[in-house]
Amino acid sequence: MDEHGKLEKILGLMIYLSGNRNRTTTEISERFDISMRTTQRYINTLKNVGFVFHDTPRGVYRIEQMPDSNKDISKLLHFSEEEAYILQSAIHAISNENLIKQNLVKKLYSIYNYDRIVDTIVKKEYSENIHKLTEAIHNKKRVILKGYQSANSNTITDREVEPFKFTTNYVETWAYEVESGTCKTFKNTRIQSVDTLPATWECEHKHWDKPIDVFRISNTEQNMIEVELKLNVRACELLKEEYPLSEKYISKLSDNEFMFRAPVSNFSGVGRFIMGLFDQVEIISPSSLKEYIEENARNILKRQ
Repeated sequence: MDEHGKLEKILGLMIYLSGNRNRTTTEISERFDISMRTTQRYINTLKNVGFVFHDTPRGVYRIEQMPDSNKDISKLLHFSEEEAYILQSAIHAISNENLIKQNLVKKLYSIYNYDRIVDTIVKKEYSENIHKLTEAIHNKKRVILKGYQSANSNTITDREVEPFKFTTNYVETWAYEVESGTCKTFKNTRIQSVDTLPATWECEHKHWDKPIDVFRISNTEQNMIEVELKLNVRACELLKEEYPLSEKYISKLSDNEFMFRAPVSNFSGVGRFIMGLFDQVEIISPSSLKEYIEENARNILKRQ
């Protein structure tokens, strides 16, 4: 293995062990496709450069998190999709001929990997389910989502699915549901446990992750809906802060006015934004969005 390959594996191992689960040497060896001897040598390397490990049984490892006064290594190395978008925008503003830019992009793309850093961004009580789903996706296995709490039907049921993709930061899992024969997103915090089945995927040709809009709403319809909003400065800044992916859909009309034109999955996400800033946002189109806001406003007043 060349020096670059070794560095990638050590960096990956550092991230892998900085989560909230203990790891055995066997798990590490299989994860990074290295021998048990190499695994131990890499762990010793991390210890030698100052990483502190939990007091665990022999052959089991986990890196201690840094004190609150310092930065958690996972926070330094992980980027969400939105953070990555902002960083990518800044990097690509630099000339393509810049050698530092080229090297930085290569490093980010070689190190950044959702699968390796799930423990750094998922709460401990959910990480076991995420790991099982990750393995099921990798091995193309069906699973049972035990005790899934549906907000739509207000029921708790078991769901047999073929998981195939995660949304940003593992908030939801895209999966083909066997009973309904459709692809859906399942919120990972509503899954009590995950049972992996011996059966492999049978409907991979039907796997389809529908678009997710800038308000993080997945599209359950056939077509996205184009919306146009006129924003003042405050509304524009708040939109970009709360939903960074919206920035590419914003154009400047004047020093005090901005236009937001973007496709949305439905009106729920954009509607919440508008109602929170109703006096600073003007709906240009479509008229059905205005009707949606008016209806929600009437319903709110009725409950008062």
